Amino acid sequence: MRAMILAAGRGERLRPLTDHTPKPLLKTGKHSLIEHHLYKLAQSGIHDIVINTAWLGEKIRQTLGNGEKYNLNIHYSDEGSQALETAGGIIKALPLLNDEPFLIINGDIFTDYDFKQLIELKIKCEAHLVMVENPDHNHKGDFALENGYLKNTGDTLYTYSGIGIYTPQFFSGYAEGIRALAPILKEKMAQHKVSGELYKGEWTDVGTAERLQQLYNQLNS
Repeated sequence: MRAMILAAGRGERLRPLTDHTPKPLLKTGKHSLIEHHLYKLAQSGIHDIVINTAWLGEKIRQTLGNGEKYNLNIHYSDEGSQALETAGGIIKALPLLNDEPFLIINGDIFTDYDFKQLIELKIKCEAHLVMVENPDHNHKGDFALENGYLKNTGDTLYTYSGIGIYTPQFFSGYAEGIRALAPILKEKMAQHKVSGELYKGEWTDVGTAERLQQLYNQLNS
């Protein structure tokens, strides 16, 4: 299995920190956000990693290199000056992800989720998403989880963690270009093609300077 880390975003809400530093390279102590993922992936047994880049992508390449220092093989999917959004970025990178299910991780989250659980998972759907309880900044949630399947509506909605397993078939029929992920997810959920699980461990969406500082304090206390 290969993994893709989404790292192309501009990080508008983290400006001015992201004016000169790509969001995934922001430090949370000894390591940057994306390095936490890289070390965990290597420990989990995934060694072929795809990283998509756009904003300040050259700095990500310069910092991470070919992945050798993390015991990984890193491949880059360059989106140029305009990020293609989540689905568009994944679709462009599909040739680097082979024909098997692959792991997707947002580059701007921090978690202690054990990626081995997804590596060993035999998914029966076109995608399997890890959900978390709603943080303050997304108190309404995203999707409902019922009987192992994700739905667009329900009594209780949870937040998509930015971690999931996707099959190439999930993106079949969609052309390259700027494309959001949510509309595809909603379409597939209506067809009962997306399964999910609820994770209650450590998870932070580092979307603002305040949450970055909170995470830094937590990891260095």
